[in-house]
Amino acid sequence: MANVINFILPFLPELLLAFFASQLLVFGVVKKERTDLVRWIAIGLLVVFALAGLFVGVPGTTAFNGALINDDFSYIAKAIIGLAAAAALLFSESYLKSERLDQYEFSVLVLYAVLGMSIMVSSNSLLSLYIGIEMQSLALYVLAAFNRDSLRASEAGLKYFVLGALSSGLLLYGISMVYGFTGSLTFDTIGAVVSSGDVSPGVIAGMVFMLCGLGFKISAAPFHMWTPDVYEGSPTPVTGFFASAPKFAAMALIARVLMDPFMGIQDSWQQVIIVLSVASMIVGVFGALMQTNIKRLMAYSSIANMGYALVALSAGTVAGVNGMLIFMSIYLITSIGLFACILQMRIRDGMVEQISDVAGLSTTQPRLALMFTVLLFSLMGMPPLLGFFGKISAFYPAIDAGLTWLVVVALIASVVGAFYYLRIIKTIWFEEQDRQFVKPATALSVLSGVSTLILVAVLFLPFISAPVKTAFGAAAASLF
Repeated sequence: MANVINFILPFLPELLLAFFASQLLVFGVVKKERTDLVRWIAIGLLVVFALAGLFVGVPGTTAFNGALINDDFSYIAKAIIGLAAAAALLFSESYLKSERLDQYEFSVLVLYAVLGMSIMVSSNSLLSLYIGIEMQSLALYVLAAFNRDSLRASEAGLKYFVLGALSSGLLLYGISMVYGFTGSLTFDTIGAVVSSGDVSPGVIAGMVFMLCGLGFKISAAPFHMWTPDVYEGSPTPVTGFFASAPKFAAMALIARVLMDPFMGIQDSWQQVIIVLSVASMIVGVFGALMQTNIKRLMAYSSIANMGYALVALSAGTVAGVNGMLIFMSIYLITSIGLFACILQMRIRDGMVEQISDVAGLSTTQPRLALMFTVLLFSLMGMPPLLGFFGKISAFYPAIDAGLTWLVVVALIASVVGAFYYLRIIKTIWFEEQDRQFVKPATALSVLSGVSTLILVAVLFLPFISAPVKTAFGAAAASLF
């Protein structure tokens, strides 16, 4: 009995998440009219899941013959993923009800996606890594096409599925090469072989294929083709979810793969990460300059921001991983706030889609316009807002690692990127209104509350963030 308890306890939050997700699926089939209850139970589960590891987790424990591992890094990542998913469910309610898409399956799919992300960040084997990615991806494919009556949503889901299958093929091919040349799927054994100094070119080739497959999951250029179409075609709450938790989980997985089994060939993977970073920044900022659709612009913005996160990761140090965690957490907070604001912008024709649709927002809804503007300035990296400290955290480790030229490229990209954020701000405050905005039903809506809390975090978290930095530092160090 004691052995069973010791086996279950380390991953009890994941087991409970899987159990209750299945139970909610059955409950939803029987009680289809209780969608709100399913949503609130799912939100509660995600909050408990997020906090469980931080307060009762035991670092250093493993399960399933070492395929999964718990450490400070995985606990921090799970906490951020769980809270981000809970926020996504919160701000999806009003949209789903207004568009007549409020179905219990939405909450269940989010739970299964989070379960996959949890397996990803706790992976200690190439097999569990692939299982986690596929579990997350299968749920996200359905979420992208959740609006079955929309041709754009169906197209987005199909494109995401087809290109996701391609990335899975690349990832599996890389895994098979690494397994063939090292004789193992576990990170510890692969790391020992790689650190021995006698590394076969096949291992390096396999690692490159794996990074290409993982690059798709964070929409790093040149594996970004799906991002603009999926962001535009998916329901807006789904787009907001795509921009937060899945990106963080994939970036955390890349950090674990690079710093654990492949740390011994840093010179090889560092070149790949730098190429992905530079390509993402260039494609992201120049692609966003040409967009007129807000969600497509946010897609290219996310591509550029993944490039900034890879700048930190390219350092290959504890400080680099720490900088990546801080930057991605701040990007996640800001993205959720921006999409919470976008979901409050409704015109008589429907949801705001084009940048020109926000003209005159400052006149009809000045509070919302102010919140949206501050969040855009934060995403731009304007001091003293939270986004500024995120970019500082990402760029300093690269300078310490001797990659000053890469930081210069990132700074130039940030300056170019400021133009498309400023264009939205100009439209909000200085262009005349040509569309009639529909005010929210209540001033104290969930969306308004979420965006207000995030605004407070963006303004004041830089001054009280010392404990957070300490926790992230310990999480980064646990990978080494």
